[in-house]
Amino acid sequence: MANLIKTLKDDWSFSATVAGFLAVLISYSGPLIIFFQAAQKANVSNAMMISWIWGISIGATVAGIFLSIKFKVPVITAWSAPGTALLVTLFPHISLNEVVGAYITSAIVIFLVGISGYFDKLLKWIPHDIAAGMMAGILVQFGLGLFKATDTMPMIVFGMLLCFLIAKRFSPRYSMVWVLVCGVALSLIFGKMNPVNVDFSIAIPQFIMPEWTWSSTLNLAIPLILVSLTGQFLPGMAIFKLSGYDVPAKPIISITSIASLAVACVGGITIVLASITAALCTGEHAHELKEKRYIAGIANGVFYILGGIFAGSIVMLFSMLPKELVAALAGLALLGAIATNITVAMKSDEQRDSALITFLATASGMHFLGLSSVFWGICIGIIAHLILTKRKAQAIPLPQSTSNEA
Repeated sequence: MANLIKTLKDDWSFSATVAGFLAVLISYSGPLIIFFQAAQKANVSNAMMISWIWGISIGATVAGIFLSIKFKVPVITAWSAPGTALLVTLFPHISLNEVVGAYITSAIVIFLVGISGYFDKLLKWIPHDIAAGMMAGILVQFGLGLFKATDTMPMIVFGMLLCFLIAKRFSPRYSMVWVLVCGVALSLIFGKMNPVNVDFSIAIPQFIMPEWTWSSTLNLAIPLILVSLTGQFLPGMAIFKLSGYDVPAKPIISITSIASLAVACVGGITIVLASITAALCTGEHAHELKEKRYIAGIANGVFYILGGIFAGSIVMLFSMLPKELVAALAGLALLGAIATNITVAMKSDEQRDSALITFLATASGMHFLGLSSVFWGICIGIIAHLILTKRKAQAIPLPQSTSNEA
């Protein structure tokens, strides 16, 4: 333990801590809104809503910190945003007890997929440029969101962009710190901070008895398994691969599934590997040294602890920030990741078309047969890759002639 504390102290950096904070900020300011929508459809009490947030925060905390320390990699965990969107469509026709039963089912199935090692085998079938095209397609939406935010708050967004450029020139390691400070300051100056009443009260989790039904299994558990594996773990593992981290999927999926199982009965939806916010912590913004970026994963978990303990209060505090500020932060923080993935995707002349098709399909937001554009982007891209790849003809050696032959 003493050696671990000393290592963490030596590797700690302010930039990695900020990267972890930004990942939590974006998660609480974005996907958490879907949770509020689901809660409204289910007519749940404020106490139950706080319990949900406590569950997803603590689940992400335990899995993220443990995996980041174990592998010395910034493992950013979160909750399944697509799975939460499913809840919005199912409530109020499904009970909370059935929902918890579906959470437990999906956690067990995903655990079995992870522990079997089949997911690692699947990843080996995905070409490097196709994975990069998929990630570029996911992240480009956030880059566009940066400039879309100028429609409503141009002074704040352009001010943050100017600050980013100046900081990138003179203080690149702490550029996102300056951008965050600038965005908050401009929001205060222009009176754009959202007024909220913040009361730092301790969250108390509420136990929900699970109930298993065929309806909840077919309508929630199975779709939740599919969107978690294809929409979260797949791009999340691709980020590790593209960032130069050789991490097996088996322990990551297994540990996050155990965390999901632990928080299911307090309303915590499936804990998964983050994809969007992970890109914030695996790039140079977190630290110039790849081997020290794992601190961002630990910091991310620490901020999730605070979010879990003060669930209702912390969420209200985050809601003070205008959504345009959060959109600009995400877009600027992900510029490097977008550039890297586009460069990798377009690098090979032979596979440029298949990578571009993957990028466009993923970025389109298509939902065919109930599956996300991330899944279809990978599938269509691999098909294009197989069709367009020219197999090298194997030369057949000719029989050698001997001196006795005429």
